[in-house]
Amino acid sequence: MPEALTARHVALDLIGAVLRRKRPLDDAIEDSSAMHQLPGRDRAFARLLVATVLRRLGQIDALIADCLNIPLAPRAALVHDILRLGVAQLIFLRTPPHAAVATSVDIAQSCGFVSHKGLVNAVLRRLSVEGAGRVDEQDAPRLNTPDWLWKSWSRSYGEAMARAIATAHLREAPLDLTLRDDVETWCAKLDAVLLPTGTLRRTAGGALATLPGYADGAWWVQDAAAALPARLFGDLAGREVVDLCAAPGGKTAQLAAAGGRVTAVDRSPARLERVRDNLARLGLTAELLAADVAEWQAGPFDAVLLDAPCSSTGTIRRHPDIPWLKRESDIATLAALQRRLIARAAELTRPSGTLIYCTCSLEPEEGIDIVRSLLADNPGWRRRPVLADELCGHAEWLTAEGDLRTLPCHLGDPDSRLSGLDGFYAARLQRI
Repeated sequence: MPEALTARHVALDLIGAVLRRKRPLDDAIEDSSAMHQLPGRDRAFARLLVATVLRRLGQIDALIADCLNIPLAPRAALVHDILRLGVAQLIFLRTPPHAAVATSVDIAQSCGFVSHKGLVNAVLRRLSVEGAGRVDEQDAPRLNTPDWLWKSWSRSYGEAMARAIATAHLREAPLDLTLRDDVETWCAKLDAVLLPTGTLRRTAGGALATLPGYADGAWWVQDAAAALPARLFGDLAGREVVDLCAAPGGKTAQLAAAGGRVTAVDRSPARLERVRDNLARLGLTAELLAADVAEWQAGPFDAVLLDAPCSSTGTIRRHPDIPWLKRESDIATLAALQRRLIARAAELTRPSGTLIYCTCSLEPEEGIDIVRSLLADNPGWRRRPVLADELCGHAEWLTAEGDLRTLPCHLGDPDSRLSGLDGFYAARLQRI
C-alpha cells in the first residue's frame, strides 16, 4: 500500500485479504499493522467499508458487470476491488458522488493502475446516475447469498424463510450484552433495551471499553441467542461443569456466574488467554485448560456444554465474510469433527448428567443430524425437550423434537435496527 495510508487504502487491502487470500475478516484486521496505524474514527470507517462490500457483494458485482463490456483480467483483480469499494460508498453508504469517484480514481493511481483510471472513473460516474434505479430492480437477498447456502436454507426452512434469513443478513447486527446482575440499572446507563430473554441490546458502534460498566466487569458481549444454551441447564450452583471448545468465553462466564464449578477447555492457548482476561475483568473464576477436546480425559461432570466448531452460518449478520469464505464441502468435514466431539462430550457426562450440544450454524448437518445420530447409536441417552416457557414463550424458537432453533430473522420488527438473532441450534440431552 502507499505510504500515505487512508481508511480506503486499508479497506482495499482487507477486501483482498478476505476474497482472495481467504482470511477471516477479524483475523485480517487483527494482523493489519496499517489498520492499527489509523485514528479510531478512520479504523471504524475502514471496517464499515469492508463490511458493506462483503454484505452487498453480489449486488455490487452485478452492478459492475453491467457496466463492463468484457470482464476485468485476473491481473486487474485489485481494480475490481477498487470498483467494489467505490460502488459500496456511492450506492449503499450514500457518499457524495464526487468524493466516491475521485477517491477511487486516486486509489487506482496510487496502486499503480494508471491505465485503469479512465475505466474506474467511467463505471462509477455511470452508476452515480443509474445506480439507484438498478438497485431497485435487484433481488438483494438472493444476489448476496451464494447458491449453496440459498439451496440449503430453502430445503431446511422453505424458500420464504430462506429469503427472510438472507434479508436479515443485509443489516448490521446490534450489540447484545449479558449482565451479571442489576439489569435495569445498567439498561438505563447503557441506553439499551431489555429483551424478554434478559439480554440488553443497543445499537452497534463505539469502542466497547468506553461504555459504562465495561471496566467494572458488569457485562460481556454475547448475542441474545448465544446466551440461551447455557441457561438450559437450570440451577448450576455447586455443580461440576465443563465448557468444551470454550473460547471466546461468553458461555464460560455464564456458567461461572450461575455458580457452577467450571472447567473451560479449548485447544488454542492464545484464545484461552482472552478468556482468562475477560474472566478477570468480570471477577469470575474457572479452571482453564488447553487441550484437544476430542482426546481430553477427565470427569465425569454433572453438566457438559459443547459449543462445537462449525460453519458459523448463523452469524453472518456479524461476520459478513462467512458466505465468501465457507464452501459447501466444509459442512461434511465439520460434521465429522462434531460427531467425534459429541461422542467425547457424552463420555465426560456422569449418569443422570446433562449434555447441551450447540452450534451457531443454520445447517441441519451440523445440528439436529448430529444429535439424532448420537441418540440412535447410544440408547443410554435421551432428549430433554426445551419448553417454550424456558424461552420466554417463544415457541417459534423450538423444533418439533423440542430443540432450540433460532434464525436471524427472529425477534422484533424486521425493519428495526434492534431486531434479529444469531442463528443458533441447541439440544438438551440426559444420560440415563
